[in-house]
Amino acid sequence: MIKAASDAKVTLVMELLNSKVDHSGYQCDRTKWLVDIVKQVGSPNFKALYDIYHMQIMEGDLIRTIRENAEFIGHYHTAGNPGRNEIDDTQEINYAAVFSAIARTDYSGYIAHELIPATDPVNALRVAFSLCEISSR
Repeated sequence: MIKAASDAKVTLVMELLNSKVDHSGYQCDRTKWLVDIVKQVGSPNFKALYDIYHMQIMEGDLIRTIRENAEFIGHYHTAGNPGRNEIDDTQEINYAAVFSAIARTDYSGYIAHELIPATDPVNALRVAFSLCEISSR
């Protein structure tokens, strides 16, 4: 599978999820576990999908974890915690700081915003885009 990904010039990612709230029994629920797998595979075509929402629930310490493992991360997901809602000041994750930390790595890909809007979905996306723009300055 890795050879096929390499030949197609794509990167496969394996997603970190939480087993505490949303995905009981899910094995890939710790950054270290997945980074060890990425290292064992040893291909630039296989990386971690670091879901910030899920890893806040499982581990916290998001910024340090991102800094220490940036080379093994191929994609990011967001959502507010608790509730997978907007990434605004009603949530416990400081996304402006997290996005700023990501911007200071070599990451140049997209960040996917997964949310269950508690308010207007278009406004929720405006807020998310605004935070991304602030963090890259």
